[in-house]
Amino acid sequence: MKIESVPLFRSSKETLFFLAAVCILFLFSLGFDYRDFKRLTRFEDSVIEATVLQQYPKQNKGREYQVLKLRANDGATFYMAAGDTLRDLRGYGTRVFVRTSTLTFWKYMKGFYAKGYVEAVYPQRLANYRAADWIRSQHDDPAAGELFAAMFTAAPLSAAMHQKLSALGISHLLAISGFHIGLLGGLIFMLLRLPYQWLQSRYFPWRSANRDLFILGAGILLGYVLFLQMTPSVLRAFTMTLIGFFFYDRGIRVLSFQSLLITVLLLCALWPKLLFSMGFWLSVSGVFYIFLFLQRFEHAGKTVKFVGMHIWVYLMMLPIAIGIFGTFSGVHPLSILWTMLFIPFYPVALLAHLLGHGGVFDGGVQTLLSLDMHPVQWKPNMAMVAVWIVLSLLVPVSQTVKRLFPYLAAAVFIGAVYQVA
Repeated sequence: MKIESVPLFRSSKETLFFLAAVCILFLFSLGFDYRDFKRLTRFEDSVIEATVLQQYPKQNKGREYQVLKLRANDGATFYMAAGDTLRDLRGYGTRVFVRTSTLTFWKYMKGFYAKGYVEAVYPQRLANYRAADWIRSQHDDPAAGELFAAMFTAAPLSAAMHQKLSALGISHLLAISGFHIGLLGGLIFMLLRLPYQWLQSRYFPWRSANRDLFILGAGILLGYVLFLQMTPSVLRAFTMTLIGFFFYDRGIRVLSFQSLLITVLLLCALWPKLLFSMGFWLSVSGVFYIFLFLQRFEHAGKTVKFVGMHIWVYLMMLPIAIGIFGTFSGVHPLSILWTMLFIPFYPVALLAHLLGHGGVFDGGVQTLLSLDMHPVQWKPNMAMVAVWIVLSLLVPVSQTVKRLFPYLAAAVFIGAVYQVA
Protein backbone atom coordinates (compact mmCIF):
# COMPACT_ATOMS: atom_id res chain seq x y z
CA MET A 1 0.00 0.00 0.00
CA LYS A 2 1.22 3.44 -0.83
CA ILE A 3 1.08 5.81 2.10
CA GLU A 4 -0.17 9.12 0.76
CA SER A 5 -2.84 11.64 1.57
CA VAL A 6 -6.23 10.41 0.44
CA PRO A 7 -9.20 12.46 -0.78
CA LEU A 8 -10.93 12.71 2.57
CA PHE A 9 -12.23 16.04 1.35
CA ARG A 10 -13.82 15.80 -2.08
CA SER A 11 -13.07 19.37 -3.08
CA SER A 12 -10.94 22.34 -2.15
CA LYS A 13 -14.10 23.91 -0.75
CA GLU A 14 -14.43 21.11 1.83
CA THR A 15 -10.76 21.47 2.73
CA LEU A 16 -11.14 25.20 3.24
CA PHE A 17 -14.28 24.61 5.31
CA PHE A 18 -12.37 22.23 7.60
CA LEU A 19 -9.45 24.65 7.98
CA ALA A 20 -11.84 27.50 8.72
CA ALA A 21 -13.59 25.39 11.37
CA VAL A 22 -10.22 24.54 12.96
CA CYS A 23 -9.22 28.23 12.97
CA ILE A 24 -12.50 29.23 14.61
CA LEU A 25 -12.10 26.49 17.21
CA PHE A 26 -8.53 27.63 17.85
CA LEU A 27 -9.65 31.24 18.35
CA PHE A 28 -12.36 30.18 20.79
CA SER A 29 -9.87 28.05 22.77
CA LEU A 30 -7.34 30.87 22.75
CA GLY A 31 -10.06 33.22 23.97
CA PHE A 32 -10.79 30.97 26.93
CA ASP A 33 -7.06 30.85 27.75
CA TYR A 34 -6.88 34.63 27.57
CA ARG A 35 -9.89 34.91 29.89
CA ASP A 36 -8.10 32.69 32.44
CA PHE A 37 -4.95 34.79 32.03
CA LYS A 38 -6.84 38.02 32.72
CA ARG A 39 -8.44 36.50 35.81
CA LEU A 40 -5.02 35.45 37.06
CA THR A 41 -3.43 38.86 36.49
CA ARG A 42 -6.36 40.97 37.63
CA PHE A 43 -4.32 41.93 40.70
CA GLU A 44 -0.57 42.05 41.26
CA ASP A 45 -0.84 39.00 43.51
CA SER A 46 -3.00 35.92 43.09
CA VAL A 47 -3.97 32.78 44.99
CA ILE A 48 -4.00 29.69 42.76
CA GLU A 49 -5.26 26.17 43.28
CA ALA A 50 -2.57 23.95 41.72
CA THR A 51 -1.20 20.42 41.76
CA VAL A 52 2.52 19.79 42.29
CA LEU A 53 3.75 17.79 39.31
CA GLN A 54 7.44 17.76 40.09
CA GLN A 55 9.77 18.78 42.91
CA TYR A 56 13.56 18.78 42.78
CA PRO A 57 16.50 20.41 44.60
CA LYS A 58 18.61 23.15 43.04
CA GLN A 59 21.62 25.28 43.92
CA ASN A 60 22.27 28.85 42.87
CA LYS A 61 25.11 31.03 44.16
CA GLY A 62 25.62 28.74 47.12
CA ARG A 63 21.97 28.78 48.11
CA GLU A 64 20.06 25.51 48.23
CA TYR A 65 16.34 25.44 47.55
CA GLN A 66 13.65 23.36 45.85
CA VAL A 67 11.83 24.00 42.60
CA LEU A 68 8.17 23.09 42.27
CA LYS A 69 6.54 22.47 38.92
CA LEU A 70 2.80 23.04 39.28
CA ARG A 71 -0.29 22.80 37.12
CA ALA A 72 -3.12 25.20 37.93
CA ASN A 73 -6.74 24.07 37.75
CA ASP A 74 -7.12 26.03 34.49
CA GLY A 75 -4.27 24.00 32.92
CA ALA A 76 -1.49 26.59 33.16
CA THR A 77 1.93 25.22 34.08
CA PHE A 78 4.37 27.26 36.16
CA TYR A 79 7.44 26.94 38.38
CA MET A 80 8.06 28.30 41.84
CA ALA A 81 10.97 28.20 44.30
CA ALA A 82 10.46 26.86 47.82
CA GLY A 83 12.54 26.26 50.93
CA ASP A 84 14.90 23.28 51.01
CA THR A 85 13.07 21.82 54.02
CA LEU A 86 9.71 21.51 52.27
CA ARG A 87 8.41 17.94 52.34
CA ASP A 88 7.66 15.97 49.18
CA LEU A 89 4.48 17.45 47.69
CA ARG A 90 4.47 15.65 44.33
CA GLY A 91 0.93 14.71 43.36
CA TYR A 92 -0.73 16.82 46.07
CA GLY A 93 -3.15 19.65 45.49
CA THR A 94 -2.04 22.97 46.96
CA ARG A 95 -3.10 26.57 47.36
CA VAL A 96 -0.22 28.86 46.43
CA PHE A 97 0.28 32.61 46.61
CA VAL A 98 2.13 34.03 43.57
CA ARG A 99 3.08 37.41 42.19
CA THR A 100 1.68 37.97 38.70
CA SER A 101 2.40 41.66 38.09
CA THR A 102 5.01 40.97 35.38
CA LEU A 103 3.30 37.97 33.78
CA THR A 104 2.52 38.24 30.05
CA PHE A 105 0.09 36.16 28.02
CA TRP A 106 2.98 34.62 26.06
CA LYS A 107 4.67 33.44 29.27
CA TYR A 108 1.34 32.23 30.61
CA MET A 109 0.83 30.01 27.55
CA LYS A 110 4.32 28.50 27.45
CA GLY A 111 4.78 28.09 31.20
CA PHE A 112 6.19 30.69 33.57
CA TYR A 113 8.24 31.18 36.72
CA ALA A 114 6.46 32.90 39.60
CA LYS A 115 7.66 34.17 42.95
CA GLY A 116 5.46 32.99 45.78
CA TYR A 117 4.93 30.42 48.47
CA VAL A 118 2.72 27.47 49.40
CA GLU A 119 -0.20 28.51 51.60
CA ALA A 120 -1.88 25.15 52.09
CA VAL A 121 -1.59 21.49 51.08
CA TYR A 122 -4.66 19.33 50.56
CA PRO A 123 -4.62 15.73 51.83
CA GLN A 124 -5.85 14.04 48.63
CA ARG A 125 -3.09 12.89 46.26
CA LEU A 126 -3.43 12.15 42.53
CA ALA A 127 -4.06 8.49 41.71
CA ASN A 128 -1.10 8.11 39.35
CA TYR A 129 1.32 9.35 42.03
CA ARG A 130 -0.11 6.87 44.54
CA ALA A 131 0.29 4.14 41.92
CA ALA A 132 3.88 5.26 41.34
CA ASP A 133 4.62 4.81 45.05
CA TRP A 134 3.13 1.31 44.91
CA ILE A 135 5.35 0.43 41.95
CA ARG A 136 8.45 1.81 43.69
CA SER A 137 7.65 -0.27 46.77
CA GLN A 138 8.12 -3.44 44.68
CA HIS A 139 11.77 -2.61 44.01
CA ASP A 140 14.78 -2.82 46.30
CA ASP A 141 16.77 -0.77 43.78
CA PRO A 142 15.54 2.88 43.85
CA ALA A 143 16.64 3.45 40.23
CA ALA A 144 14.53 0.52 39.01
CA GLY A 145 11.54 1.80 40.96
CA GLU A 146 11.99 5.25 39.44
CA LEU A 147 12.17 3.86 35.90
CA PHE A 148 9.12 1.62 36.11
CA ALA A 149 7.08 4.28 37.91
CA ALA A 150 7.78 6.62 34.99
CA MET A 151 7.03 3.89 32.44
CA PHE A 152 3.56 3.08 33.77
CA THR A 153 2.38 6.20 35.61
CA ALA A 154 4.24 9.09 33.92
CA ALA A 155 5.95 9.86 37.24
CA PRO A 156 8.69 12.50 36.78
CA LEU A 157 12.30 11.37 36.59
CA SER A 158 15.20 13.00 38.42
CA ALA A 159 17.68 15.15 36.48
CA ALA A 160 20.44 12.55 37.03
CA MET A 161 18.23 9.79 35.64
CA HIS A 162 17.27 11.95 32.66
CA GLN A 163 20.96 12.38 31.87
CA LYS A 164 21.65 8.64 32.06
CA LEU A 165 18.68 7.77 29.85
CA SER A 166 19.68 10.40 27.29
CA ALA A 167 23.18 8.92 27.12
CA LEU A 168 21.64 5.46 26.62
CA GLY A 169 19.24 6.81 24.01
CA ILE A 170 16.19 5.27 25.70
CA SER A 171 14.39 8.32 27.09
CA HIS A 172 11.53 7.61 24.67
CA LEU A 173 10.94 4.21 26.30
CA LEU A 174 10.24 5.81 29.67
CA ALA A 175 8.20 8.81 28.51
CA ILE A 176 4.71 7.44 27.89
CA SER A 177 3.72 8.20 24.30
CA GLY A 178 2.11 6.66 21.24
CA PHE A 179 4.51 3.71 21.44
CA HIS A 180 3.14 2.71 24.83
CA ILE A 181 -0.47 3.48 23.93
CA GLY A 182 -0.10 1.32 20.81
CA LEU A 183 1.33 -1.60 22.78
CA LEU A 184 -1.32 -1.28 25.47
CA GLY A 185 -4.09 -0.97 22.89
CA GLY A 186 -2.90 -4.10 21.10
CA LEU A 187 -2.74 -5.99 24.39
CA ILE A 188 -6.28 -4.92 25.31
CA PHE A 189 -7.56 -5.95 21.88
CA MET A 190 -6.04 -9.43 22.18
CA LEU A 191 -7.39 -9.94 25.70
CA LEU A 192 -10.91 -8.87 24.73
CA ARG A 193 -11.11 -10.64 21.37
CA LEU A 194 -11.70 -14.23 22.51
CA PRO A 195 -14.42 -13.53 25.10
CA TYR A 196 -16.09 -11.10 22.69
CA GLN A 197 -16.11 -13.69 19.88
CA TRP A 198 -17.72 -16.21 22.23
CA LEU A 199 -20.45 -13.75 23.18
CA GLN A 200 -20.90 -12.55 19.62
CA SER A 201 -21.41 -16.02 18.18
CA ARG A 202 -24.21 -16.71 20.68
CA TYR A 203 -26.01 -13.43 21.25
CA PHE A 204 -25.25 -10.76 18.61
CA PRO A 205 -23.64 -12.25 15.46
CA TRP A 206 -24.80 -9.27 13.38
CA ARG A 207 -22.52 -6.75 15.16
CA SER A 208 -19.10 -5.61 13.93
CA ALA A 209 -16.41 -7.16 16.13
CA ASN A 210 -13.77 -4.60 15.16
CA ARG A 211 -16.04 -1.67 15.94
CA ASP A 212 -17.23 -3.02 19.28
CA LEU A 213 -13.76 -4.06 20.38
CA PHE A 214 -12.40 -0.66 19.44
CA ILE A 215 -15.09 1.11 21.49
CA LEU A 216 -14.34 -1.09 24.50
CA GLY A 217 -10.59 -0.68 24.10
CA ALA A 218 -10.87 3.07 23.54
CA GLY A 219 -12.93 3.36 26.73
CA ILE A 220 -10.20 1.59 28.71
CA LEU A 221 -7.49 3.71 27.09
CA LEU A 222 -9.46 6.88 27.85
CA GLY A 223 -9.47 5.90 31.51
CA TYR A 224 -5.69 5.45 31.34
CA VAL A 225 -5.26 8.83 29.61
CA LEU A 226 -7.27 10.53 32.36
CA PHE A 227 -5.34 8.59 35.00
CA LEU A 228 -2.10 10.02 33.54
CA GLN A 229 -3.51 13.57 33.73
CA MET A 230 -3.65 13.87 29.91
CA THR A 231 0.06 14.37 29.27
CA PRO A 232 0.65 15.92 25.80
CA SER A 233 2.24 12.90 24.09
CA VAL A 234 -0.42 10.53 25.45
CA LEU A 235 -3.17 12.92 24.41
CA ARG A 236 -1.74 13.06 20.88
CA ALA A 237 -1.51 9.29 20.68
CA PHE A 238 -5.05 8.70 21.94
CA THR A 239 -6.57 11.31 19.63
CA MET A 240 -4.73 9.86 16.66
CA THR A 241 -6.06 6.42 17.61
CA LEU A 242 -9.62 7.76 17.48
CA ILE A 243 -9.05 9.53 14.16
CA GLY A 244 -7.28 6.46 12.77
CA PHE A 245 -10.21 4.19 13.56
CA PHE A 246 -12.64 6.75 12.14
CA PHE A 247 -10.67 6.60 8.87
CA TYR A 248 -10.35 2.80 8.95
CA ASP A 249 -14.05 2.32 9.62
CA ARG A 250 -14.85 4.36 6.51
CA GLY A 251 -12.28 2.82 4.18
CA ILE A 252 -9.91 5.80 4.35
CA ARG A 253 -6.19 5.16 4.57
CA VAL A 254 -5.05 5.36 8.19
CA LEU A 255 -1.25 5.58 7.89
CA SER A 256 -1.06 8.90 6.09
CA PHE A 257 0.42 12.31 6.65
CA GLN A 258 -3.11 13.61 6.41
CA SER A 259 -4.26 11.75 9.52
CA LEU A 260 -1.24 13.09 11.41
CA LEU A 261 -1.89 16.64 10.22
CA ILE A 262 -5.57 16.48 11.14
CA THR A 263 -4.66 15.19 14.60
CA VAL A 264 -2.14 17.98 15.18
CA LEU A 265 -4.54 20.68 13.96
CA LEU A 266 -7.43 19.45 16.10
CA LEU A 267 -5.33 19.06 19.23
CA CYS A 268 -3.71 22.48 18.90
CA ALA A 269 -7.12 24.03 18.18
CA LEU A 270 -8.58 22.47 21.34
CA TRP A 271 -5.52 22.97 23.58
CA PRO A 272 -3.35 25.85 22.26
CA LYS A 273 -0.83 25.31 25.06
CA LEU A 274 0.30 22.17 23.21
CA LEU A 275 2.05 24.48 20.75
CA PHE A 276 4.66 25.04 23.49
CA SER A 277 5.00 21.40 24.57
CA MET A 278 8.33 19.81 23.66
CA GLY A 279 7.03 16.33 24.46
CA PHE A 280 4.08 16.82 22.13
CA TRP A 281 6.24 17.83 19.16
CA LEU A 282 8.78 15.05 19.79
CA SER A 283 5.89 12.58 19.72
CA VAL A 284 4.58 14.07 16.48
CA SER A 285 8.07 13.92 14.96
CA GLY A 286 8.41 10.22 15.74
CA VAL A 287 5.12 9.40 13.99
CA PHE A 288 6.08 11.60 11.02
CA TYR A 289 9.35 9.69 10.48
CA ILE A 290 7.51 6.36 10.78
CA PHE A 291 5.21 7.45 7.96
CA LEU A 292 8.20 8.58 5.91
CA PHE A 293 9.73 5.13 6.28
CA LEU A 294 6.53 3.32 5.34
CA GLN A 295 6.17 5.55 2.30
CA ARG A 296 9.74 4.90 1.15
CA PHE A 297 9.82 1.15 1.85
CA GLU A 298 6.20 0.17 1.27
CA HIS A 299 7.11 -3.00 -0.66
CA ALA A 300 9.66 -4.36 1.83
CA GLY A 301 9.01 -7.58 3.74
CA LYS A 302 7.66 -7.59 7.29
CA THR A 303 11.01 -8.42 8.92
CA VAL A 304 12.85 -5.78 6.91
CA LYS A 305 10.17 -3.25 7.78
CA PHE A 306 10.31 -4.08 11.48
CA VAL A 307 14.09 -3.82 11.80
CA GLY A 308 14.50 -1.11 9.20
CA MET A 309 11.86 1.15 10.73
CA HIS A 310 13.62 1.17 14.11
CA ILE A 311 16.96 2.01 12.49
CA TRP A 312 15.33 4.68 10.31
CA VAL A 313 13.48 6.41 13.15
CA TYR A 314 16.61 6.36 15.30
CA LEU A 315 18.69 8.04 12.58
CA MET A 316 15.97 10.56 11.74
CA MET A 317 15.39 11.56 15.36
CA LEU A 318 19.10 11.72 16.22
CA PRO A 319 19.74 15.29 14.95
CA ILE A 320 16.72 16.48 16.93
CA ALA A 321 17.76 14.60 20.08
CA ILE A 322 21.34 15.90 19.89
CA GLY A 323 20.18 19.42 19.10
CA ILE A 324 17.80 19.53 22.06
CA PHE A 325 19.50 17.39 24.71
CA GLY A 326 23.14 17.55 23.53
CA THR A 327 23.99 14.04 24.76
CA PHE A 328 25.51 11.07 22.93
CA SER A 329 27.50 8.04 24.03
CA GLY A 330 29.15 4.90 22.72
CA VAL A 331 26.14 2.77 23.70
CA HIS A 332 23.59 5.23 22.36
CA PRO A 333 23.04 3.28 19.06
CA LEU A 334 22.06 0.23 21.11
CA SER A 335 18.76 2.03 21.74
CA ILE A 336 17.66 0.51 18.40
CA LEU A 337 17.95 -2.95 19.98
CA TRP A 338 16.40 -1.85 23.28
CA THR A 339 13.42 -0.39 21.43
CA MET A 340 12.77 -3.64 19.55
CA LEU A 341 13.11 -5.71 22.72
CA PHE A 342 10.80 -3.32 24.56
CA ILE A 343 7.81 -4.55 22.51
CA PRO A 344 7.67 -8.02 24.17
CA PHE A 345 9.13 -6.68 27.42
CA TYR A 346 6.41 -4.08 28.08
CA PRO A 347 3.44 -6.46 28.59
CA VAL A 348 5.59 -8.84 30.67
CA ALA A 349 6.75 -6.00 32.92
CA LEU A 350 3.20 -4.67 33.20
CA LEU A 351 1.86 -8.08 34.26
CA ALA A 352 4.69 -8.55 36.77
CA HIS A 353 3.94 -5.20 38.41
CA LEU A 354 0.19 -5.82 38.47
CA LEU A 355 0.95 -9.07 40.33
CA GLY A 356 3.25 -7.25 42.73
CA HIS A 357 6.50 -8.86 41.52
CA GLY A 358 8.15 -5.95 39.69
CA GLY A 359 11.34 -6.41 41.67
CA VAL A 360 12.43 -9.29 39.41
CA PHE A 361 13.74 -6.67 36.97
CA ASP A 362 16.06 -4.91 39.43
CA GLY A 363 19.15 -6.80 38.29
CA GLY A 364 18.55 -6.00 34.63
CA VAL A 365 18.06 -2.30 35.35
CA GLN A 366 21.25 -2.18 37.41
CA THR A 367 23.17 -3.83 34.57
CA LEU A 368 21.75 -1.41 32.01
CA LEU A 369 22.52 1.70 34.04
CA SER A 370 26.03 0.47 34.85
CA LEU A 371 27.07 0.29 31.19
CA ASP A 372 30.25 2.23 30.43
CA MET A 373 28.65 5.07 28.44
CA HIS A 374 31.38 7.76 28.15
CA PRO A 375 28.79 10.39 27.24
CA VAL A 376 29.73 13.44 25.20
CA GLN A 377 27.93 16.69 25.99
CA TRP A 378 27.24 19.48 23.51
CA LYS A 379 25.41 22.72 23.95
CA PRO A 380 21.82 22.55 22.67
CA ASN A 381 21.66 23.72 19.06
CA MET A 382 18.13 24.75 18.16
CA ALA A 383 19.31 26.10 14.80
CA MET A 384 20.29 22.57 13.77
CA VAL A 385 16.91 21.29 14.96
CA ALA A 386 15.09 23.97 12.93
CA VAL A 387 17.06 23.18 9.76
CA TRP A 388 16.44 19.46 10.20
CA ILE A 389 12.70 19.97 10.66
CA VAL A 390 12.50 22.12 7.51
CA LEU A 391 14.36 19.46 5.52
CA SER A 392 12.06 16.78 6.95
CA LEU A 393 8.97 18.64 5.80
CA LEU A 394 10.46 18.95 2.31
CA VAL A 395 11.04 15.20 1.95
CA PRO A 396 7.45 14.32 0.86
CA VAL A 397 7.46 17.03 -1.82
CA SER A 398 11.08 17.22 -3.04
CA GLN A 399 12.80 14.31 -4.77
CA THR A 400 16.24 15.90 -4.26
CA VAL A 401 15.79 16.23 -0.50
CA LYS A 402 14.23 12.77 -0.39
CA ARG A 403 17.36 11.23 -1.93
CA LEU A 404 19.81 13.17 0.22
CA PHE A 405 17.94 12.94 3.52
CA PRO A 406 19.16 9.46 4.64
CA TYR A 407 22.76 10.42 3.83
CA LEU A 408 22.46 13.60 5.90
CA ALA A 409 21.13 11.58 8.85
CA ALA A 410 23.98 9.07 8.45
CA ALA A 411 26.49 11.94 8.39
CA VAL A 412 25.13 13.27 11.70
CA PHE A 413 25.39 9.78 13.18
CA ILE A 414 28.98 9.29 11.96
CA GLY A 415 29.94 12.70 13.30
CA ALA A 416 28.47 11.86 16.71
CA VAL A 417 30.29 8.50 16.82
CA TYR A 418 33.55 10.22 15.83
CA GLN A 419 33.20 12.62 18.78
CA VAL A 420 32.81 9.68 21.15
CA ALA A 421 35.71 7.77 19.64
